[in-house]
Amino acid sequence: MKKIVLFAMGVVLGGTALAQEKVETTISGDVVSSYIWRGQDLGSVSLQPTLGVAYRGLSLTAWGSVGLTEPADTKEFDLTLAYSIGGLNIGVTDYWFDSMASGGDPDARYFKYGSHSTNHVLEATVGYDFGVASLQWSTNFAGNDYKTDGKRAYSSYMEVNVPFKLYTVEWTATAGAVPFKSDAYATNGFAVTNLALKAAKDIKITDTFSVPVFGQVVANPCSQKAYLVFGFTLQP
Repeated sequence: MKKIVLFAMGVVLGGTALAQEKVETTISGDVVSSYIWRGQDLGSVSLQPTLGVAYRGLSLTAWGSVGLTEPADTKEFDLTLAYSIGGLNIGVTDYWFDSMASGGDPDARYFKYGSHSTNHVLEATVGYDFGVASLQWSTNFAGNDYKTDGKRAYSSYMEVNVPFKLYTVEWTATAGAVPFKSDAYATNGFAVTNLALKAAKDIKITDTFSVPVFGQVVANPCSQKAYLVFGFTLQP
């Protein structure tokens, strides 16, 4: 599931200082060496396109992921409807995967929304950007997210991000945790699942064209795994 957060915005939800006064469009695509989301390994080298529109704080974003080197990697297509005002942001993301670890629709039909036979997961997110740091809370409220007894799991995730600049590089430190048992995050109770440090910088190619590149170190103390990710973004 995505890095979205997003809805992630695989564009990530975040507060904005002022609502924009005109329609804005986002068209971009990330290429990443590994698809790591909230401390979970979801695939190898991947292409992750984004298409979005926003107006006066309201945004609708489509985000996807497809493996480039491993045909077995899960394909993902997410839609996020979000609203931000000042530092506050709220959103709903509809995650869809062509395969699920358990349950779901074996035929991977996008428009299949049966209560126990869908590959969709719906998540609500609320957060606030304080400037020096931002906080997010996300909870699954519908779709394929159940406990072993068949009851809804309401899997949740909370995260704090601290941005800072060092020399000419933009950095972000992240700490994320799952507050209670969740099969979706493979936790048995409260667990820290995501400790990350990301560096990003625009590489100038010509006077009018540059390519944003980024590197990220990610550790998941719960699963005892660690990852090093490199990626770049293509955008008009």
